[in-house]
Amino acid sequence: MADRVHPRDSSPASSPPSSNNSGEVAAGTNTKHVRSPGTYVVQVPKDQIYRYPPPGNSRRYEALRKRKPRRSFCCRCVCYTFSLLLILIIALGITAAVLYLVFRPEAPKYTISNVAIKNFNLTSSSPVSPEFDVTVRAENPNNKIGIYYRKGSSVTVFYSDVRLSNGELPAFYQPTNNVTVFQTPLKGSNVLLGNAVKTALRNEQLKGKVPFKVNIKAPVKVKVGAVKMWEITVKVKCDITVNTLTAKSKIISEDCKYSVRLW
Repeated sequence: MADRVHPRDSSPASSPPSSNNSGEVAAGTNTKHVRSPGTYVVQVPKDQIYRYPPPGNSRRYEALRKRKPRRSFCCRCVCYTFSLLLILIIALGITAAVLYLVFRPEAPKYTISNVAIKNFNLTSSSPVSPEFDVTVRAENPNNKIGIYYRKGSSVTVFYSDVRLSNGELPAFYQPTNNVTVFQTPLKGSNVLLGNAVKTALRNEQLKGKVPFKVNIKAPVKVKVGAVKMWEITVKVKCDITVNTLTAKSKIISEDCKYSVRLW
């Protein structure tokens, strides 16, 4: 007889298990799984098999994944605070830029135009009380900003770090685009000069070049339009050189630098 031919994609059916006379399958007989025609076996590498968690762990994972992250109250407060500060800084910057573009502020200018010196006796061994009449020229170049000079100012004259005389500026209001010239009397009281200082002053007076330092500190209020701003402090430091220590002294050189302290 001819052999039975099986399809290419199927395997021959295994012979049925033998049975004894009672009809029961004999123990120990090996049975094989028979694949139905048209089925395939896909082999996947072990390292590419994704394992799924047990049902209990899977539900817990889903619950944790869907849970919204919790932020502490302090963290939220810090974020809100920084956000408000950032908004405030931006608002102040915009306001300052608008005010600058509208008013175009310029720093006032200060110069010392004249100095008259009295009672400066270098031959006496006793303390001296020199007097300086300092003429200050203040210029306000702003078109829309006025300046209030308030009480509490100070003007001091130094020679080689020795304070000779001091006084204060008058209180007044300087309008826009204005130049104000005022004379400030400064007085010294029992200033004790060492021999080295007296010798240096005499030698410089013979040369016709006596250097002094004039420091001015003035509290002022700026008027922007119709609004008075807060009080600020103007500091002026001038290096001047005069030809003699008399009431007819003349300024040979003068260099003033000024700064503003806003608070």
